[in-house]
Amino acid sequence: MQLHTDSIYLRPLQEKDVDELLELRVRNHPFLQPFEPIRPASFHTREGQQEQIEQSIRDFANDRGFAFGVFLQENEQMIGRVALSNVVRGVWQNATLGYFLDQSHNGKGYTTQAVKLALQFAFTKAQLHRVQAGVMPHNVGSIRVLEKNGFRYEGKSLRYLKINGAWEDHNMYAITAEEWTL
Repeated sequence: MQLHTDSIYLRPLQEKDVDELLELRVRNHPFLQPFEPIRPASFHTREGQQEQIEQSIRDFANDRGFAFGVFLQENEQMIGRVALSNVVRGVWQNATLGYFLDQSHNGKGYTTQAVKLALQFAFTKAQLHRVQAGVMPHNVGSIRVLEKNGFRYEGKSLRYLKINGAWEDHNMYAITAEEWTL
């Protein structure tokens, strides 16, 4: 399965992606750390990324989450990851959206396109009703990505996630199937 625009495509992460994902994570660690939890040193190893991919494959198979690599069309280079996680079925039909992109590719519209493709998957293939995302208020770039994709601001959750060692407030955004447009 592949979702694509003219410049990027998404596909589920596979075991063959481990080295490229590791290189992407290690190279971008200083850039991403202010926006992520503090992880054990083992996370930034081949085994750690192998474990991440194996978990994403299990989650995909069990309808619990959908993690995709973001790849450039022109050379098939992995430049990021976008995931629909914490999938809840039943009366909620909801997932949490998370993403990151290689620092060297920021500002080119790729993240906005990747989120658009993830929403397409969420509302058509996965048959979700709602996708939500939490963003620290100072992460203006990420907020712009969500707004460009039709997410609405729902409020602020105080001390929502422990990011880079501190409990951080997050602005909550969401979009439902009724609001989404291709």
